[in-house]
Amino acid sequence: MTPETHFLTPEESAQVDAALLSSPEKFLTRLTISSLRLLTKIAADEGVAIADLTPEQIIAWFERDSKNRREQGIDAAVLKW
Repeated sequence: MTPETHFLTPEESAQVDAALLSSPEKFLTRLTISSLRLLTKIAADEGVAIADLTPEQIIAWFERDSKNRREQGIDAAVLKW
């Protein structure tokens, strides 16, 4: 995932804003779209289809991303928080 890649684009965010949804539903919609993007990245890194990801693979991916951030700096991590 490049620095230009977003988990939710401004256009998608605007589409969610325009949807006839409550605020909690809009939050969940944004979270779901972002989660899909992140799961796509994790599946690609693990070399499996999204449907075949296991909780253990997801946890291990987060651990690696966290380790990269700690050891190499935030720019080495996918998640920038």
